[in-house]
Amino acid sequence: MIPSRFTPILFAFIVSGLMSCIVSGVSTLSAISEMANFFEAWMVAWGKSWAVAFPTILIVVPLTRRLVEKITST
Repeated sequence: MIPSRFTPILFAFIVSGLMSCIVSGVSTLSAISEMANFFEAWMVAWGKSWAVAFPTILIVVPLTRRLVEKITST
């Protein structure tokens, strides 16, 4: 098992992987003209997207949590 202190990093890793996979798949499907190369093009796009998405989520999630706490009431 993974220690709970790694929860935020694991969360960011999983969410960024899933979201970048879905978004890159949709973008690739919209952009590619030859379906024979779709899967390969999608995997390349996903790798690039995930490389950006993971560190972005590590930065954005804590900021978003603070913002939500400030604009909501208990």
